[in-house]
Amino acid sequence: MNRKILHLGALVGLAALSLTACSSADNGSAESADGKVTLTVATFNEFGYNNLFAEYMKSHPNIKVVEKKAATSNEAHDNMMTRLAAGNGLADIEAVEVDWWPELMQYPDQLTDLKSDATQGRWLDWKAKAATTSDGKLLGAGTDAGPEAICYRADLFQKAGLPSDRDEVAKLLEGGWDKYFAVGKKFVDSTGIPWYDGAVGTYQGIINQVEEPFEKKDNTVIELSKNKQIKGIYDKLITESVDNKLSAHLAQWSEDWTNAFQKDGFATMLCPPWMLGVIEGNASGVKGWDIAPVFPGGGGNWGGSYLTVPTQGKHVKEAKELAQWLTAPEQQIKAFKTKGNFPSQVKALESADLTGYTNKFFNDAPVGKIYSEMSKKIEIQPYKGPNFFPITSLVTDALNRVDVDKTDKAEPSWKKALSEYKQLDLQQ
Repeated sequence: MNRKILHLGALVGLAALSLTACSSADNGSAESADGKVTLTVATFNEFGYNNLFAEYMKSHPNIKVVEKKAATSNEAHDNMMTRLAAGNGLADIEAVEVDWWPELMQYPDQLTDLKSDATQGRWLDWKAKAATTSDGKLLGAGTDAGPEAICYRADLFQKAGLPSDRDEVAKLLEGGWDKYFAVGKKFVDSTGIPWYDGAVGTYQGIINQVEEPFEKKDNTVIELSKNKQIKGIYDKLITESVDNKLSAHLAQWSEDWTNAFQKDGFATMLCPPWMLGVIEGNASGVKGWDIAPVFPGGGGNWGGSYLTVPTQGKHVKEAKELAQWLTAPEQQIKAFKTKGNFPSQVKALESADLTGYTNKFFNDAPVGKIYSEMSKKIEIQPYKGPNFFPITSLVTDALNRVDVDKTDKAEPSWKKALSEYKQLDLQQ
């Protein structure tokens, strides 16, 4: 999915959003006038399912599939949580993001157990684990994943006297974040061009390698003033972004960020597969972009979704069959080729249809092979409990005040974050 890092509008409690795309009370399944079973599928952004729905209906003439697509994942989230609490009004299949699971696990009886012989071992371990209850129920069928690599401007690397071939760049950047920053310092000193787009975009990659960033897995909150790991990340990013001038001081998805792709705005960025289309669109006509099969610290995941089957539906059996079909390897590969949604299904990752897939814009990079390899390097799926978004918003706001807005210095900005944290009045 095209997940904007700064879902930050949704990070803090967030004012209620209009549920235009999913707000009708008749989200559930029904019988159509011609006697067919109608299955509603609630999605958001782009899942690449349009052609798949048509294909499924052709092979299942008794089924009519109706997609209800929310304009944003925030709208879909609010709609689903409201209807779960009410106990009615959900679609037959509800698409959910990985970060919703701490909330969804409060309603295990309202979601169908999708475990079966067909789903056993279907997904990468970390993908299935996020949707599995403590007693072993599988509440979500994995769709896409967001394994990360490094997208870079090969022409700018050449300008800096650095290796530009993707495999050589991978060797150059192999290691932890300190290595990534050290190479960036050398690049900036040589060219005067920023190394990456902004501190918060880089923060996203680092935080996704922290197993328990703000809460323990029992939802015990780690007090921000005592969270040495997060403060260390904050300090490091400020040093590299501001003092060492690695950052272009851009907020992702802003107009300035978009325009920077048409210039020599920055040389690298953290890059899940769904970001490729964003880069290609923003950098249209610009030559030099490539993808290195490497990520600081080994591996990381940014984004990914699931399909759930609410128990309140009238046709749970048929909905479960559709969800399993949509997340089978053949369909995951088709969705990837349609919208860039990278498979999380083990067999799909091994398919020649995927590993042989290349991207012309990125210098014919073998994106299927690169991201298949990178997905196997993911070891951590951070625990994002019910307080993750409001707390991380305070940290990213603090970073932006220093890096993007330039209205504050590092320590005063951090103190503001601590003051705002106290106002959240979280139980430690």
